[in-house]
Amino acid sequence: MLRIRHIALASDHPGKAADFYKEAFGFQELRRFGLDPATPDVAKRPSGVFLSDGAINIAILKFNDDQLGKGMDFLGIHHFGVVVDDTEAWMKKLEAMGAVSVPYEAPKGGHAEIKYKGPDGVVFDITGHAWEGSEGA
Repeated sequence: MLRIRHIALASDHPGKAADFYKEAFGFQELRRFGLDPATPDVAKRPSGVFLSDGAINIAILKFNDDQLGKGMDFLGIHHFGVVVDDTEAWMKKLEAMGAVSVPYEAPKGGHAEIKYKGPDGVVFDITGHAWEGSEGA
């Protein structure tokens, strides 16, 4: 059985959200991008913070594109990701099952993944290697 190793949250302010989750649950911060420490109340697009609970990579992101078709103001759980053993085989399987490919280009230095929408429109990723901070990385 595959396991979820990545969850992405859409946030208006990834830095503030990450600080909350770190204090509340003790999550470890892995890295930040697009946030200026000189202006802590400002979060531009794109920006984000990556956290880990030791098993799952948690990305808190201010997206610069509408991958869900719900508008740029959408906040909340955005997508999840699983690590697969053979991305090509999984792509074929998912497409045969009716999953719809979501165009996506990983940002420079970002994690390479392939995005799909399931039957209810929920976006998920598949990848051949674990996300930073997740089990197996």
